[in-house]
Amino acid sequence: MEVVYEDNHIIIVNKRPGEIVQGDKTGDEPLVETVRNYIKEKYSKPGNVFCGVVHRLDRPVWGLVVFAKTSKALSRLNEMFRDGKVKKTYRAIVRNKPEQPEARLVHFIKSIERNNKSYAYTMPKDGAKEAALSYRLIGSSDRYHLLEINLETGRKHQIRVQLSSIGCPIRGDLKYGDKRSNPDGSISLQAFRIEFEHPVSHKHIRIEAPLPDDKLWQAFNISATE
Repeated sequence: MEVVYEDNHIIIVNKRPGEIVQGDKTGDEPLVETVRNYIKEKYSKPGNVFCGVVHRLDRPVWGLVVFAKTSKALSRLNEMFRDGKVKKTYRAIVRNKPEQPEARLVHFIKSIERNNKSYAYTMPKDGAKEAALSYRLIGSSDRYHLLEINLETGRKHQIRVQLSSIGCPIRGDLKYGDKRSNPDGSISLQAFRIEFEHPVSHKHIRIEAPLPDDKLWQAFNISATE
């Protein structure tokens, strides 16, 4: 487990693809339990250790996940995420270059639990919730393109389905239209940066994840940081 920030109230870790944030029907150990055990061992805490899930990332996604170490931090962070006071920036590698190098996308997304998939519509639809993000093209190679995405809402599979809806499915994302899976089972989407006011100290927190340890991501390093 890679810890990128920690204090008395919060801990931010860099999730690898394949890890789940919370427990599910697979029975695999979730990241929240790994973090709880880390806290217990590091600080020699007896009994139950508090570790609250603030938000989630899809299993095949890389990147930053925030956990709360106190109930005060958890309640305040939950409110901040709900009120859109947390700025989340992602990076995605797509095979098709978007028609516009920079744009804001607004859709209405409906999730179907039966097949664990979301659907994006351009007009309001019964049961669908409005979703918005903005993206910009920050790098290109012969075969792939790197997008930076600012997420305005937090719908299930939002970035994946919205990019797919404009003909730019994320590399490796078979569920949303890509043609080939990634060898490690990941999709080329990273929760790259997170910014918010600390829920207790009120200082400005701005954390960036390191580039994924993957040759294709590394090839974009210069373009991504310029």
